This record gives sequence, C-alpha cells and structure tokens, in this order.
Amino acid sequence: MKINALVVEEKNAPFAPEQLELDAPGPGEVLVKVAAVGLCHTDLITQAGDMPLPLPGVLGHEGSGVVEAIGAGVTNVAVGDHVIMGWPHCGECKNCLRGEHRYCLRLGEALVSGSRFKGPDSGKSAYTRADGSKISGHFFGQSSFADYSLALATSLVKVDQDIPLELVGPLACGITTGAGAVFNTAKPEPGQSLVVYGAGAVGLAAIMAAKNTPAATIIAIDLHDSRLELARELGATHTINSGKTNALEEIERICGGPADYVLECTGNIKVLEEAAEAVGMLGTLILIGGAPAEARFSVDHLRTLWGKRIIGTLGGSSTSAQLIPGLIALYKAGRFPFDKLVKYYDFDQIDTAVADSTSGGTIKAVLKTTS
Repeated sequence: MKINALVVEEKNAPFAPEQLELDAPGPGEVLVKVAAVGLCHTDLITQAGDMPLPLPGVLGHEGSGVVEAIGAGVTNVAVGDHVIMGWPHCGECKNCLRGEHRYCLRLGEALVSGSRFKGPDSGKSAYTRADGSKISGHFFGQSSFADYSLALATSLVKVDQDIPLELVGPLACGITTGAGAVFNTAKPEPGQSLVVYGAGAVGLAAIMAAKNTPAATIIAIDLHDSRLELARELGATHTINSGKTNALEEIERICGGPADYVLECTGNIKVLEEAAEAVGMLGTLILIGGAPAEARFSVDHLRTLWGKRIIGTLGGSSTSAQLIPGLIALYKAGRFPFDKLVKYYDFDQIDTAVADSTSGGTIKAVLKTTS
C-alpha cells in the first residue's frame, strides 16, 4: 500500500515528506494506522548520524494508532484495537527469557538495522520508493513518522479506548525511560534523595515517578526556569538552575552530603561528569541521556572505587507490556500527569516541532496525522 512518510535522506538532512510503498504485514506483523507519534531526542541524534541506521530512512518510534490489518499467526491484537508500539525484541535470547526485553541480545539489529529482523523476510526492508529502490524503515520496530506503520505484534500494547490515542504514543520510549529508571533501576527507599539532571520529557517523567516512591528529596536541575517551575508542579521538592548556581554545592547543601541517586538525562558529557561527582560512597549514578556516538567520559577512580555505582538503563528496563499499562493506570489515578508535557503539531509542522524541542520551548512534541 502507499503511505505518506517523513524521510531523512542523509546525515543532517531535514525530515522530508515522501510517498512510499509499504509491504503488507507478514507472519507475526501488524499494520497500524498511526494516530500520533512523539518526537524524541533519539530521532534527532539519528538524523544527525549518531545512531547507525542506514540512511535514507524513516524514523519515529513513539507511535500510537489503530490496528488496520494483521499477519499470519497474530492472536494478541485484532483489527480496530487501539495500540502503542513498544520496543521490538526477539523473545528467545537469555535476556528476553528473563523478562528484560530492553536488553534483548539482538537489540541493535531490532532497533536500527533498517530492515525486518524476524520472520521469512528478515534482513529486508518493507519500504520502497517510487523508483523501486528500498530505503530503511523498521526504526525501533515501527518507523512511525508516517501515516501507517508495520510493527511486530509482540511489541504492541493494547490501550483502552477511553484514553486519548494521540496522547499515549510517548509512552513507547521517552516517558517510560524516565519513569522506569526510577521504578526499576533506582528504586529509592524511604528518606532517600534523588537528583535529576535535565528537566526535559525524560527527566520530568522521572520526577513524576519519584513522587510515587518513598524518596524524600527530589531535586530537578536544568537551565530553563520554566521547566524547573513545571518540575516543582510535578513533584520536585527542590530545583536548581545550573546556569545561575553551583549545582554540586546546592546538592550538598540540600541533601546534607552527596545524593543517593542521580539520574543524568541530558547526554551531555560535561554534565554527566559533574553528575558523577554528586553521588558518593554507595550512591548510584544512572545514565539515561543519549550522548553522541563514540562519546567517552571520565570519573575519579578512587572515589568511584569506594562503593560508587554507575549504571546505564535503556527504555526504563522491564517490558512495554508491564511498564506502559502501569503508567497509564497512574495517569488515570491523577498520579502521573504526563499530559502536561505534551504539545501537539500536525505532521507538516515537523520543522517547527524540531525547532521548539531543541530550543527548550516544547517538552514533548507530538505529531498528529491528518489521514
């Protein structure tokens, strides 16, 4: 079938509208009519060439929509179901079998190979240009910068039709990444402190999650006062504008010493190295933000040796099927108001959405289809 997509031709090229031919769903696959898709930092660093997706290609990985057609063997969803397209996984490796789908041993292939990674057409792209040439799709198993998407049935999460379908797409990645880093990686105990560097969508999701834990001190750090004000509204007990104040000194003052947990959500190496200094013995630095490809950071060896933990986390850990419904339940209960982060744009406003997101004017841009 013909679809309308946004294509990145080469590194740093714009998102350009193009009509493509998309294959019908094969075994285990589902065709989804996209309602909306979040714009994520990962889309932008892939556009910039910092993720190894072969270009040209179709990006987008926070999609929600309605099941349009199903392939052979699909039983978990039916035509007409409302779904969120979560991360793909093989379901067969040792990490998948232990319930850690985010750490599937074939994750790189599943996310950024540009082609199907399962089924009889594994290694082939389902996306064809008017001249007959193939381009990359299947980004994070969905390439949802389009009005239709092809996803694995095992990556889909059904959602009740009483929640706005255009709202829930960002739960596929960014917002679950921040929340899951708190719920599944940090797991703060009563009275502990948690610091979040970067009050974007991921960081603010972490703050909302932290408010639902026994953490006593929740500190948000950012350069934008408007974001820090929102962080206070969403659960931060303290805020620090690191452009005006020495963040390390403020953390020490507020916590009475180093923090128990620090979440680094910016992907900025200089910020990351500062964040590593904010935790001490038995403290934990959690790496969340995506830095450029091949980036390296340095930490003091001796202070790290004395019980400091540094851990990376992907997609909030756990599984889409566990984490996403849990966050929706919290949203319905008024305890995870992620709708306050969202601003909607039409698909043809992609350039404006990117500019607003990179300037800090928009927390979570969501593109709505018009088809």
